Amino acid sequence: ILKGAGRVWVADHHPDRLRLAEEIGAIPINTNDEDPSEVVKEATLGLGADNGCECVGYQAHDPQGHEDAALTMNQLIDAVRFTGALGVVGVFLPEDPGGAEAQGELEAKGKVPIDFGMMWFKGQKVGTGQAPVKRYNRALRDLIAGGKAEPSFLVSHELNLHDAATAYDHFDARDEGWTKVVLHPNGAN
Repeated sequence: ILKGAGRVWVADHHPDRLRLAEEIGAIPINTNDEDPSEVVKEATLGLGADNGCECVGYQAHDPQGHEDAALTMNQLIDAVRFTGALGVVGVFLPEDPGGAEAQGELEAKGKVPIDFGMMWFKGQKVGTGQAPVKRYNRALRDLIAGGKAEPSFLVSHELNLHDAATAYDHFDARDEGWTKVVLHPNGAN
């Protein structure tokens, strides 16, 4: 949105996260109710979005709660136009310690069955890896200082450091209203 995109869709199944996305101008897609690929393609006359970003990684799962590491990536390949770009910032390590139990041996070994044939056919470009923080930190600082970006809208709780375990339990369980937590070593403000 800050870079001037005409429309930004956010797909999730947590209502509190979708509300936050809508508050900043994104179009929410509740994956419990709709297929994000179909919503985007319908809104773009079948062409698809110019770009897309996979932000979940191995822990992606369907509305029934079954982990499927390939789910969001395959939806993204489907939802992004021919010659579009895909960014993958969701965590995909060389091995997924919980992959064998949750999904299978492929995921445990860091292998995810994506629709590579369709991605190739559509001529999509893919960028992956951890965020190059040094590349963006000054520009983000300036956006915040200039009042153009306010990342604090994501923070749902500010707690004492000794409450970290409880906060993580809430966040990991995806409890309603627990989006991001700031921990203060000397007590919450």
